[in-house]
Amino acid sequence: MFIKNIMTLLGSLRPATVEAHCDTADGPAVTDGRKALVTGNINYALKWIPADGEAELRDVFDKALQVRTLGTEAAELADRLFLETMVRIHRMGEGVGFTGVQPAGTEIDPVVTAADEAIASGTAVDLLPMVPQERRTELAERFRAAIAAKEFDVDDVVAGRRYLAAYVNFFKYAEGEDHDHHGPVHEGDAHGEPCHAHAH
Repeated sequence: MFIKNIMTLLGSLRPATVEAHCDTADGPAVTDGRKALVTGNINYALKWIPADGEAELRDVFDKALQVRTLGTEAAELADRLFLETMVRIHRMGEGVGFTGVQPAGTEIDPVVTAADEAIASGTAVDLLPMVPQERRTELAERFRAAIAAKEFDVDDVVAGRRYLAAYVNFFKYAEGEDHDHHGPVHEGDAHGEPCHAHAH
């Protein structure tokens, strides 16, 4: 029955018209979602989800883990449903409509790619020349704040959301937006907009 429901839901999905950094199959949100499935630890995914969406995601996660044991095809369907649900709840938390998980290799703004590489490497030396001179000091401060919050226990979801808030603050400024989008971070609450959408 659950597999039938999975297939029905997957069949109702529509192709996306907007690509989003965190919504791509090789993006940071989906990567964390896959870690959750492989390890059996949903906390890898929860930092992307508002607190009021946790119950729904946990329910799908538990069912997906059960279905994954039924064979390769069942596992692929279960994984996809979980990842689609995760992205949908995440996007709803941003106040943005769900457009599906985009294929790996989806074109992303070079500034976003450079910002991701900066977070991964711990240095923004390649990113800074890509933004106007007058924005570099502030961008560097936001980068340092994100790096400072990057190391946290995966089971500390509040700390994970705190990092994502700093991460978004950095990315938004790198993309040319001047104001904070996430607001204050409250324990157990959502952290804002960790997606970087780009219309093509």
